Amino acid sequence: MDLTGKTAIVTGASRGIGRATALALAARGADVAIGYRTRTDAAEEVVRLIEDGGGHAFARAGDITDEATVLALFDEATERFGGVDVVVANAARQYVGPFDQLTVQDFDQHLVTELRGYFLTLREAARQVRDHGRIIAVSTVNTRMLLPQMGMYLGLKGAVEQFVRVLSRELGPRQITVNTVAPGATDTDAFQPEMLDLAVSLSALGRIGQPEEVAELIAFLAGPGGRWVTNQDILAGGGLA
Repeated sequence: MDLTGKTAIVTGASRGIGRATALALAARGADVAIGYRTRTDAAEEVVRLIEDGGGHAFARAGDITDEATVLALFDEATERFGGVDVVVANAARQYVGPFDQLTVQDFDQHLVTELRGYFLTLREAARQVRDHGRIIAVSTVNTRMLLPQMGMYLGLKGAVEQFVRVLSRELGPRQITVNTVAPGATDTDAFQPEMLDLAVSLSALGRIGQPEEVAELIAFLAGPGGRWVTNQDILAGGGLA
C-alpha cells in the first residue's frame, strides 16, 4: 500500500494498459480518477472493481483532445480527493498506413489532434501535480523499430517522448519525476491478431506481453521506488527492441 493518500489520474483507463494501470495503482492504495472516451460500461466496471477492493475511484467521460474535458478531469480529481500526485497519460489511437498515401486530413486527425490530447494532459500535470509527484506517459517500443506504415503514429509518440524529456528538466526542482514507458506488443484489443506470429518471433521471451505487466512497471515508477528515476524512456517489450 505504498500509494496510500495519493491521487492518480489515468487517461484511456477503460481498457487495456490504462485499465490495468488504474487497478494496479488502486491496489497500492491510490485514489484513482479514470478518464475514458466512450466505453461507459467498461469504465464503470473498473470503478466497481476498485471500490470492491476497498479503494476509491470515479470515471469521467470525454474526449481527451478537448481542453475542457482535461480541465474537468483534473478539477474533479482535486475536488474529490484533495489534489493530484500521479498522472498517467495513456490515451491515444493507433494509425497505420503507407506514408505516401497520407493526406492533410490524416495528419490533422491522427497526429495534431492526438498529440493535443497528450499536450493537454501533460500541461495540466505540470501545473497541478503536487511536489514529489509522478508523471508517466505511455509511448511505444516501435519508436525504436521504425516499422513501415507507422510514420504517423510514431511521429506522435516521438513528440510525446520529447515533451517528457523537457518536462523532466522543468519539474525536477520540485522533485517531480517524468518518464515514458514504452510497451511492445501487448494483448489488448488494439493489438492486430495478424501480427501475433511476427511479434512472438521478434520477442526475446517468445510471447507478447499482458497489460498487467506494463501496469506493474508504471505502478513502480509511481511509487516511492521511482523517486530517483526521471527523464527515462523505459522499454517494456520483452526484448522486442
